[in-house]
Amino acid sequence: MARTPAPAPSGEELLKVLAALGNPHRLRIVAALHEGRNYVSRLAREIGMSRPLLHMHLQRLEAAGLITGSLELSEDGKAMKFYEVVPFRYELTPDLIEEVARTLGDGDGEPPGEPPGKGRTGTGKSETVKEEAT
Repeated sequence: MARTPAPAPSGEELLKVLAALGNPHRLRIVAALHEGRNYVSRLAREIGMSRPLLHMHLQRLEAAGLITGSLELSEDGKAMKFYEVVPFRYELTPDLIEEVARTLGDGDGEPPGEPPGKGRTGTGKSETVKEEAT
């Protein structure tokens, strides 16, 4: 059975993934979770990171769609957040970069293809003109 290739990510999605993986701590987290799902406290101990810092990195990885978390109750009724890697594969090629670049805005908040400042004044803010009575 032939596999259908996954659709190309949007430019914003690819930037999220690359930014998430562009940190050595997050790479270590993905590597540790690739070995199997784990809960926050144990994962923090295993990779030698504080829980608050680990939470920040986990949120970034989850927002990029690279991991997923689920809240579960232990036998003693304690809530535990488990994380696991979501299967992913990105093949970065010049063709893919060209394709996703077309979906990106100019970094100025404008949608793709919109000229910068359309509908705004030079300051980027709407201006109200007041007439003063003389």
